[in-house]
Amino acid sequence: MMALLATAACEHKTTPPLPPTPVNLQTVARQEVLYYDRYAANTQALSQVNLYPEVQGYITGIYFTEGSRVKKGQKLYEIDKRLFQASYDQAMANLQVAHGNTVQAKQDADRYEYLNKYKAVAKQLYDHAVIALQNAENAEKAAEQAVKTAKTNFTYSVITAPFDGTIGFSMVKLGNMVSVGQTVLNTISTDDPMAVDFLINEKQLPFFEHLQGAGQNATDSLFTILMPDNSKYPYPGKLSVIDRAVNAQTGAIRVRLVFPNPEDRLKVGMSCTVRVHNMEQEPQMLIPNRAVVEQMGEYFVFVAKDTVIIDSTKKDHAQEKAPAGPEVHAFQHKITPGQIIGPNIIVKDGISEGDRIVVDGVQLLHDGSRITTASRKPSAEGSKAQ
Repeated sequence: MMALLATAACEHKTTPPLPPTPVNLQTVARQEVLYYDRYAANTQALSQVNLYPEVQGYITGIYFTEGSRVKKGQKLYEIDKRLFQASYDQAMANLQVAHGNTVQAKQDADRYEYLNKYKAVAKQLYDHAVIALQNAENAEKAAEQAVKTAKTNFTYSVITAPFDGTIGFSMVKLGNMVSVGQTVLNTISTDDPMAVDFLINEKQLPFFEHLQGAGQNATDSLFTILMPDNSKYPYPGKLSVIDRAVNAQTGAIRVRLVFPNPEDRLKVGMSCTVRVHNMEQEPQMLIPNRAVVEQMGEYFVFVAKDTVIIDSTKKDHAQEKAPAGPEVHAFQHKITPGQIIGPNIIVKDGISEGDRIVVDGVQLLHDGSRITTASRKPSAEGSKAQ
């Protein structure tokens, strides 16, 4: 009998409920925010060209300082031009000989034409004189073209700057042999203004197309950049080009900004961060970033609600004592996060203004957890707990 009574007592014994988890709450409110969308970027030259020799030979002169600014038409390299000078002189001499032959053939043709007019010479001799004149004139034209070719080769023995810009390190030294179209002599690039390229997602394309259409109406501070040392570049930029196509594999498209570079602080190939000033005119929902929980690429917050939850797993609801009144529980809400601004984050969707969210103690919660603010100390960040 005693054993049966003990067994019956154990069956009716229930597990006491867990105490509510202490948390801090904050009421969601909309407020005006200032922030920047950030993109990893690289600087690019608007014009850049590799210098190749047009003739073969040995480098006999270098006339610039590496890393300096050069002007369009400035002499940079000289290839041994003695052979080209000799070829040009020979072509000029051949042209003079061809011209003399033309003059002689013209005189003979005029003489035979006069004699043929009075039938004082054989018709065959006249025809030969006319053909000889045509051949002499053609030979003179060929000699003129040979002079042009020799002059061009002679000109190509001196390499000049194609535009104003900055020249880099020389790839050849004095005495090096260079080959046509194979040996890179140097690289010249423009440096003012400077292009800054970055990638955006195809979903952001309409926004940037709108900015491109705005043109002069865009604010001066719309596009700024941060230097590699995280310092702000002092000059704002302008939207220049949006690439023609989206990368089908990544869904990204390239955008180009143009920045003035009067102090030569921007160098080609430099890594920087593009900041695009937000264009949001309406107040945004801003919550502490620590209130957000990430689960497998999705983001959630816990919203506090006054409710009564009865455990449906109990077999006998009649014997279970219901709570005396509503209790505060935390329910998980999936959100769409926006821009991170310092310790806070913008929420685009998933919660509403006036909701009370858990900002401290989220690590101990699950969907439907009982919570309380009675024994939780306010956070050090000074959040407005309620």
